[in-house]
Amino acid sequence: MSKWIKKGDKIIVIAGNEKGKTGEVISRKNDRVLVQGVNIRKKHAKRREKTPGTEILEMEMPFHISNVALCNADGKAVKPRVRVGKDGEKELFYFEGDKEVALRQVRKHS
Repeated sequence: MSKWIKKGDKIIVIAGNEKGKTGEVISRKNDRVLVQGVNIRKKHAKRREKTPGTEILEMEMPFHISNVALCNADGKAVKPRVRVGKDGEKELFYFEGDKEVALRQVRKHS
């Protein structure tokens, strides 16, 4: 259900070295997502005229969207579903036991 993931969503990593970590999506480009605080790598920055020396930066790196899932407030992966509300707007929700919990409205792409 990765097509429903977008910027600002809370996700959990379900595969790979970072499995089990949660975070917020910073950006999404096609099939890659960048998650805050997850998949951090060190990058060696070359010396430039403005900076006095080299430095090592820690930055998040993108990974494939199939390795993440939407999660609830407790950090458990959820399976989102879509329904059409009374006003005709699509709504993303998931089941928690017998209760339906709304995630957000789904916007149309223009």
